[in-house]
Amino acid sequence: MARASASKGKAITRGSGNVFADLGFPDADERQTKLRLAYALNAIMQAQRLTQAAAAARLGLNQPKVSALRNYKLEGFSVERLMTLLNALDQDVEIVIRAKPRSRAAARISVVAA
Repeated sequence: MARASASKGKAITRGSGNVFADLGFPDADERQTKLRLAYALNAIMQAQRLTQAAAAARLGLNQPKVSALRNYKLEGFSVERLMTLLNALDQDVEIVIRAKPRSRAAARISVVAA
């Protein structure tokens, strides 16, 4: 969780690396995962110079859904659906499952874009 310290009379709180957990969301890991997947999608759409209309055609979505994705309004998207959209943009998605290190108290979910 977050850690507080003082520097020159001001309190500084170090984040946990997951802003949703720091804000107390009960589904923080899922929200962070969706955000990172959406970030990867948006980066790929930008790199491929896709307009929202062209992206909609490639992804099998309507333009308002692409707009929501571009603006990180992810309520209507599941983790699975975001991974499927990455596949539609010719991206492989790899899920790796491994034991957590003993040095960390809790297991976590993370997304790493290469």
